[in-house]
Amino acid sequence: MSNVRKVLSIFALVALLSLTFASSAHAFDGRSGDNIVIESDEVINDDVYVTAGVFVLDGTVNGDLIAMGQTVTINGTVDGDLMAAGQTVVVNGTVTGAIRMAGSVLLVDENASIGGDIIGAGYSLEIQEGSGIGQDLVFAGGQILLAGEVSRNVQVATGAFELRSTVGGNVKAEVGEAGQAGPPPTMFMPQSPISVPTVKPGLTLDPSAKIEGNLEYTQTKELTFPSGVIAGQVTRNEPATNQATPRQETTSEKILKWGLNVLRTSVTLILIGLFLLWLFPFFMQGLSGKLQSAFWPSLGWGVVAYAAFFFILLVTIVGMIIGGLLFGTLTLGGLAGTVVWLGILSLFALILGFVLVTSFVAKVVFGQALGRWLLGRTNSSLAGHRFWPMIIGVIITVAVIALLSFPLIPGFLGGLLNFAVILFGLGALWLWSRERMARKPVTQ
Repeated sequence: MSNVRKVLSIFALVALLSLTFASSAHAFDGRSGDNIVIESDEVINDDVYVTAGVFVLDGTVNGDLIAMGQTVTINGTVDGDLMAAGQTVVVNGTVTGAIRMAGSVLLVDENASIGGDIIGAGYSLEIQEGSGIGQDLVFAGGQILLAGEVSRNVQVATGAFELRSTVGGNVKAEVGEAGQAGPPPTMFMPQSPISVPTVKPGLTLDPSAKIEGNLEYTQTKELTFPSGVIAGQVTRNEPATNQATPRQETTSEKILKWGLNVLRTSVTLILIGLFLLWLFPFFMQGLSGKLQSAFWPSLGWGVVAYAAFFFILLVTIVGMIIGGLLFGTLTLGGLAGTVVWLGILSLFALILGFVLVTSFVAKVVFGQALGRWLLGRTNSSLAGHRFWPMIIGVIITVAVIALLSFPLIPGFLGGLLNFAVILFGLGALWLWSRERMARKPVTQ
């Protein structure tokens, strides 16, 4: 995919997502509602912001117009730039500036006059005969039928492109191959109030077309064009392919990578463990002690804690959606937005906390419990040390998991053991937290 298509695809996605989250009321300081019409005798000397189910401009806007809705129709005059997004966008009138539009079906009618350029993204763009574009045309999407005049250059990235008019500059077209037609868009989207033209897949130049500059197109084979249509040079580019086979790592490279990963994991966990033991000694000693005293119950409660996390996530998401819809229905837009943002922040905090606990804290707790148990069995004086049991236990834990994940040993035992360590740590955290809550004194 070319850079133009990537940029325009992002533009289309952002614009259409804006429609998803736009409310039918109180969305902007401008005009909003189910049906918004600016009558032909109305003149607005300012920028206009509109969100609506159906929006029609018959009057004049002396400024920029930003319109979002299911159907956006511009019959009047925009003395400035137009930015429009919707399922269907129709331009019948005059836009003295540039147009940025995105939607499923885009139409520039025969009476339209655009002083600047057009940048569009969507399934279908039709520019009818009689219309004029004062500068450039850039489009990315499913298909384009260009029958109106373009003063300067045309750049498209699409599956089907048919040119029937005059282009004053160069044409650069990244198009699909002939005969590779996909299913019609009506299978996947609501019915549009305007008809969608049928454009043959690939690049088609009508005999009435005229390119004053050069033509650069992307195809797997040379195409033939009517004589006299192209004034400049014709260049064909091969489509980009991703056929390069990734180089297989040698055994020595796999072992080196494995060793470096073991070292990196060990150092990371030890440093995090030292920090936690220095900052929260009571908390960490309590967790490792609970794991030692209730080893197998910790595994069972770890499974419960793991499942409980995803259940809490689901409850948070459902609560956020229901709260937003409820307050939105009651037209309490501020509360609806607050509920949604609180839900998003809660989800972020839950996921971040879960990742930190399962990636680091649970393994440090397991390593500390293992180290204290081993040193205690050997009657070592280090068993009561603040840091050494954790360091020794973490090194042993990482080493055993790494040995079971050695590149020359196929299987899943390393991953299974790593998951079990996480469950042991989660279970210890669950049991310790429950015990602390149970001991909380009752205030009179």
